[in-house]
Amino acid sequence: MASPLRGVVLQAVLFDLDGTLIDSAGDLGRAANAMRVERGMAALPLEVYRPHGGSGARGMLGRAFGASPGEPAYEDLKREFLVLYETLMFDTTAPFAGVHDQLAGLGAIGLRWGIVTNKAERLAAPLVQRLGLRCGVLVGGDTTAHAKPHPAPLLEAARRLGVEPARCLYVGDDERDVIAGRAAGMATAVAAWGYLGVGAHHGEWGADFCLDAPGDLLKTLGVP
Repeated sequence: MASPLRGVVLQAVLFDLDGTLIDSAGDLGRAANAMRVERGMAALPLEVYRPHGGSGARGMLGRAFGASPGEPAYEDLKREFLVLYETLMFDTTAPFAGVHDQLAGLGAIGLRWGIVTNKAERLAAPLVQRLGLRCGVLVGGDTTAHAKPHPAPLLEAARRLGVEPARCLYVGDDERDVIAGRAAGMATAVAAWGYLGVGAHHGEWGADFCLDAPGDLLKTLGVP
């Protein structure tokens, strides 16, 4: 179908995972809290983790311990966090309301869709399967040599789908998603129902458009 953005024929829609298709912040926060409790620290309210959900381990460890990549203890904390998270990542995580209808609507108009996430494939694949997200392609943060905001994962997804990047739309809830999508030559959209980040001004990210709810995608594409 013709894109309302550039007049090209849109062939595929690619999505970020956490904060765009699925609400996983609760389970991510619970893993970080388990680490705090193990160290004799008080658990934090899960709400304080939510804005950081799109950043995965980096966001959770930054909020829970003030730890950042490159610091001496960070890699050990990250390994511990991922082991814990894997044991409880199915507990409360679910697709956002309206997501399944959105995806079914894309299929109904002949648009293929896929997922490009910075989550490792070993974590993303079972989540996608358990939640019934039957995507045409799944590219994780370790599928290519680079993670977002590098365009490589998006370009790999387009290659696997057999479509030109310029005929893809990428939807995500983080500024890195917009940066990656634009670098890949794709149209971009912000999933404003997602995590977005602390103090984010997503209207300034340079995306082609902003979606307030999953159903807005089909409306934007001109689907009644």
